[in-house]
Amino acid sequence: MSRSPPPVHSVLFVCLGNICRSPAAEGVLRAQSQALSLPLQIDSAGTANYHVGNPPDPRARRVARAAGTPIDDLRARQVEARDFKRFDLILAADLSVLQELQRVRPAQSPATLALLLEWAGLGAGLEVPDPYYGRLQEFEAVHQLLERACRGITARLRGVAECGGTHASERIGASS
Repeated sequence: MSRSPPPVHSVLFVCLGNICRSPAAEGVLRAQSQALSLPLQIDSAGTANYHVGNPPDPRARRVARAAGTPIDDLRARQVEARDFKRFDLILAADLSVLQELQRVRPAQSPATLALLLEWAGLGAGLEVPDPYYGRLQEFEAVHQLLERACRGITARLRGVAECGGTHASERIGASS
């Protein structure tokens, strides 16, 4: 008999500097979870301290506002040891971020760490590209990708069996 994974009540998105990908994901999941009346604590952080206290990148804010998921009120912060106890699920934008999270994770942390796109069911090992050195179009593409990913996350959290014609357990797998 397989054991069910623990319920998720809180999600932390993490990227490198917490000014592009993770705040965008926070804004998208916040909007989607509110629309679905899915009670979640949602936050974002970075593994590096480059931008602590700063708002998200102006391009990320512009795209988020246009998509109806504003992030203007967010401020960058660095992951803290207490995050590994505060959040049930910590989703990394890319493999280097995931590796850093695994490195700094306190012993006995109950949090599940995973790649964001993989946990969302979009494919094993997939990473959210960093748009920081790109143009506005890269930020728009990343935002669209995060909208898809957050739909997968909310479907998984709600236990939806059908999503895009594929059974959720086949699409998402048993990764936790």
